[in-house]
Amino acid sequence: MAALTVGGLIAANSSFAEDWKADHPRRVEVNQRQRHEERRIGKGIKHGQIDAGEAAQLQAEQQKIHNEQMQDAAMHNGHITKKEKRQLNREENAESRQIFHDRHN
Repeated sequence: MAALTVGGLIAANSSFAEDWKADHPRRVEVNQRQRHEERRIGKGIKHGQIDAGEAAQLQAEQQKIHNEQMQDAAMHNGHITKKEKRQLNREENAESRQIFHDRHN
């Protein structure tokens, strides 16, 4: 099980990736939240409430949160800690407020 850290990014071989606990309850909850926020962004785009610039910014933030979760999980054999989950949730809350603002301005 080998992992290589390069410039803060995690590259993992396939056996390491298979060992990750993608179905760990805290990760499932975070992933469900991410999908929900991504759907909200998509609806905002579809209904003309979010322009291309706003969408790009929101999607970049979503990707940042996803990458953070992957890095957290890589440090704990596929799990994220309660503290990390709380931090990811705070970031999603801020993103949710930004989506609301962008859809209603």
